[in-house]
Parts: sequence; structure tokens; C-alpha cells
Amino acid sequence: MAEARLIRVGTRGSQLARTQTGWVVRRLEALGAVVETVTITTRGDEGAGTSPPQVGGDGVFVRELEAALRDGRIDAAVHSLKDLPTADSPGLLLSCVPVRAMPWDVFVGRAPGTLATLPVGAVIGTSSIRRIAQVHTVRPDLRVQPVRGNVDTRLRLLDEGRYDGLILAGAGLERLGLAHRIQAVLRPDGFWPAVSQGALVVQIRADDVATGRFLEPLHHLLTARAVRAERSCLAALAGGCLAPIGAVAGRGVAGRLRLGACVLEETEEGVRRITASAAQEPDESEEMLGRRVAGDLLGQGGEAMLQRMRRRAAGAHG
Repeated sequence: MAEARLIRVGTRGSQLARTQTGWVVRRLEALGAVVETVTITTRGDEGAGTSPPQVGGDGVFVRELEAALRDGRIDAAVHSLKDLPTADSPGLLLSCVPVRAMPWDVFVGRAPGTLATLPVGAVIGTSSIRRIAQVHTVRPDLRVQPVRGNVDTRLRLLDEGRYDGLILAGAGLERLGLAHRIQAVLRPDGFWPAVSQGALVVQIRADDVATGRFLEPLHHLLTARAVRAERSCLAALAGGCLAPIGAVAGRGVAGRLRLGACVLEETEEGVRRITASAAQEPDESEEMLGRRVAGDLLGQGGEAMLQRMRRRAAGAHG
């Protein structure tokens, strides 16, 4: 066991972020570290009443944490990996990916039921264009309205009758002790999760060898391999964390991964969705697998779909 040392761990201020960070902190303390938790407000938290494109877009929840790492205010930052841009951050290292929680989206209703049993015209709350498109794929007759705020706020608005149902990340509800609110788990091929959903990452300064060694026991190899493949696919599609792209990888045959992904586009005629999947070849890296699946999607017209969706989003927030 490494000798005790102080590690200052940065977190966003939301209840979910603090809960996730607390999970990491308890494990570091069990390894002998003395941990100080430092709460840092991000632009995403300050703009909680607006959508991510309006408050800074891709990476809006991580920039201030990265700045605190660079200037030495903290030694490690805990992120939801799905919030992290795929481009490398100079001087920083994604040191540790703990074991993944549930990767799927879930349905939470005001009354017992599922998406399939909601009445015509029922209102679903979500601000994610990926989720909106998939709700319309499953139930084009439903109305979708934006919902912002932390998980407790969203559930309160649901219970007050503002919405008939919500689409949320299952991992967040599980981590907050709210798994009992889940009424249906939404899985592919019907409903694709965000890239890296359910996974955390601990980011450190690239030259901080001591903190990196302390984090090694928390690293989960299969989770790290899966999210590398997913993030490589996302990067090859030139998609940020706000793009209408879903992907998930898991263990395949002989310890190799299997990766599936989709690109979505809403049109006046309805939702267009293309999918691709592939198994990892012997000696193929996770990054190569991700690029291969992305190439399949691009070959099916994914690039034009994403360009049209980007123009539409820019027009809506311009």
C-alpha cells in the first residue's frame, strides 16, 4: 500500500457529481490517502436553466475543473466520462476509469407504465436531441418538452404534473439511491445510450506520477477498453457529447469487444436512424474498432446526417 498523502479531488457541485466523487474518495481513503474534496462551479452548473449549447456546448461541465488541475488547486478531477470531449487536454491525463454503472437510459413515469403504454399526446421531458429522436422513433405521437436541472428537480417537475414521463440516465438514479423510480430500462436496438454513459473518469496532471499510482487499484480494464472504443467512434464521426450519436461496447467472444453505434436525424418525414456494429479482431486496438464502426456509419450517410443536425442546432441557438 502506498504511504498516506493528501489528494485534493475536484468535483462539480451538483448532488450527482458530489455522490460520484464521494464514491471515488471513499476508495482512495481505503487505500490510505488523505482526501480533501474541492467543489468547483462550472459554466454548465451556472447555466442550469438553459441547454448546453447556450452555455458553451461540448465540454461545458469540465473546463473549470481542468483549469483547477492545471493551476494546482486540485490534484484530481472526477468527471462523468460522457461529458468529456474526445480531444486530448494538453498537460492532463485520463488516469483512471472505475467500473461502469448501468450504461442505459431509463423511463421514469408519473404513473405506472412504460413509453409504450403512455396515452397519445403524453408529454416526455428531455433536452437531449439523441433522446428526443429516439422517443419519436418509438412513439411519434408523444410530445417532447425540454427539462433542465438536477435529477431531484426533474423528478419534482414530473411529480407536479409538468410531464408524464422522463428519460434519464439509469446510472445517475442508481448512484443517488433512486433506482426504485425506474419503470423501464431502454436498451438497443430500440434505444441507444450516449457514448460512455454510466462511466466515470479521474483526470490528473500528466506529470503527477504519485497520484496516478494511487489511482491504479480503482482502474477497471474492461470498462476502460469499452469506453475507448466508444469514444474513438465518436471522435471519428466528429461528434461532440451533444451530437445525436449513441454507442455502447461490451465483452464479446474470447475477451474481445463488440461495439455497436447509431446516428440519428430528425426530418419532417420522421426520424432516420442508421446503425453499425462489429466485433474486435485479433490484435485490433479499441481505437481501431471504434474507427471501423464509425467508417461503416459514415459510409451509410452518417456525415451528411450529422451536418444537417448541426446546422439545425446552430439555427435553434443562434
